[in-house]
Amino acid sequence: MEIGSIVLLGFLLVALTAIIFNYIFKMIEMAYVMRYRKPMYNHVYLYLKRLNKSQKLILEKQFTFYNKLPEKSKRYFEHRVFCFIEDKEFIGRAGVEINDEIKVLISATAIMLTFGFRDFYIGLISKIVVYPSKFYSKTNEAYHKGEFNPKLETLVVSWEDFKEGYKTNQDNLNLGIHELTHAIHINSIKERDVSSTIFSDTFKELSDLLVNDEALRTRLMTSGYFRKYAFTNQFEFLAVVIENFIETPLEFKRQFPEVYVKVKQMLNFRIANY
Repeated sequence: MEIGSIVLLGFLLVALTAIIFNYIFKMIEMAYVMRYRKPMYNHVYLYLKRLNKSQKLILEKQFTFYNKLPEKSKRYFEHRVFCFIEDKEFIGRAGVEINDEIKVLISATAIMLTFGFRDFYIGLISKIVVYPSKFYSKTNEAYHKGEFNPKLETLVVSWEDFKEGYKTNQDNLNLGIHELTHAIHINSIKERDVSSTIFSDTFKELSDLLVNDEALRTRLMTSGYFRKYAFTNQFEFLAVVIENFIETPLEFKRQFPEVYVKVKQMLNFRIANY
């Protein structure tokens, strides 16, 4: 047999072995997900990237969630923020100059929400546009504080209102969390990675729970815990629910434990105080 044929045969055997191994792994993980409702693993990296000193200082001084993490998780979080910044195009409008604060805080919000995911990039976002304050949107010819346009793969936010969302951590109003949840939600419908599948399947379970449990549905709508905007449609409901979950988890768990468990499962949130 010629050397070229031997090399080709060897390559085909390696490729076939990789395909078989990948198939077996997916079958094993599928069984694991069905039983435990979470991915087999989230954080496996060949090399952990680091933010520069000024970027890391922004995380430490302005992002409470980061400071609650154990040291090992902080390194993973920092790595993911670095990768998210590198993956997205940040664009300033109406005089906004894109700086490290904008990049780090928006990216950190995305990473916080996807910290329980294996794929944290939110592939439907390629551009992040930042205005100084409310902006005019051609989508519905009105002024917005934020919006996500899946067709243009663009997240748009008012920086003034984004920052306002972090001034008070327990008012359940956070523009960044709200708009990024829309992006994650739509992305989960489009993608079929394990985390997106868990997210979308669990949201369906939550929706079915609310449809079939009239008493629970009524309590949600009349409790005053969730603002009325939540009941506009399923997308706004989920965005508001996750704002509440992030900012007041203990109160959420106390009032609506069955809903809380579903949201925690969707996000695979296995972090202290959640």
